[in-house]
Amino acid sequence: MTLRHMKIFVIVCQENSITQASKKLFISQPAISGAIKEMEDYYGVKLFDRISKKIYLTEVGKTVLDYALHITSMFEELETKVRNSDTIGSLRIGSSITIGNQLMPKYIKHFSEKFPDIQTYVTINSSDIIEDLILSNELDIGLIEGLVHSDNIISKCFLKDELIVICDINNPLLEKEEITIKDLKTQRFIMREKNSGTRELVESLLLLHGLTIVPIWESTSTAAIINGVSDGIGISVLPHILAENHMKENRIKRLHIKDLNLQRELYIIYHKKKFLTKTSMEFINMCMEDTQIQ
Repeated sequence: MTLRHMKIFVIVCQENSITQASKKLFISQPAISGAIKEMEDYYGVKLFDRISKKIYLTEVGKTVLDYALHITSMFEELETKVRNSDTIGSLRIGSSITIGNQLMPKYIKHFSEKFPDIQTYVTINSSDIIEDLILSNELDIGLIEGLVHSDNIISKCFLKDELIVICDINNPLLEKEEITIKDLKTQRFIMREKNSGTRELVESLLLLHGLTIVPIWESTSTAAIINGVSDGIGISVLPHILAENHMKENRIKRLHIKDLNLQRELYIIYHKKKFLTKTSMEFINMCMEDTQIQ
């Protein structure tokens, strides 16, 4: 017994005529009669009495009609929900700490205004954790700093960012006309936690110049790092967007290092086998057009 049988049966009952049902469904009369007979044979009952070339629902036929109406109605509701699935449901988004603090609020605000019926769930953690959650299908989309480590993840650059070296306002290096990477060897470092995208990039770039960092202090908290730098405990490397306001307040200073390029890219990531809904793609495109978001 199929949904097709149920639909035909319902229309025949509503039209009270096989001929009219045939016209409405654009199906031949023999095909409709055949479908009704298949139902009767399947259940072993008569659904219609056929008297004087007219059909009349039997008592059991009325019972079947009640269920058939419910079944076809449920199916139509299912089709509607599936077809509109891009405007309902949820979207699981993960981001690195920097992106979560600085960019995610405006992204979620803009997205929620456009898709109010989509429930967004945001996870903020280090880039490597976000990557792991993408691989385990616990997140739909991730926004991270640095390159991915798995071949099963697709990554797209959505924004360029700059890391800067920061120090307290009385650091002796500020008196030098030119600061080299070699000068940094005399400094103590306060760094982000291991496996953060920011730290991975900084360590790899400095290692190319023969400088290995052994931090005296590690933290996931930008505020803690800024406070430590401001108090003269050590220098650090942070995204410009996180340090900018503190520099304006004259709490910290930027060290301009010769021949050290700390430009980087921020990436949107998702599993290569993940089916992306239209709303998922809308979120990705929104991030790619970041400059248009206020």
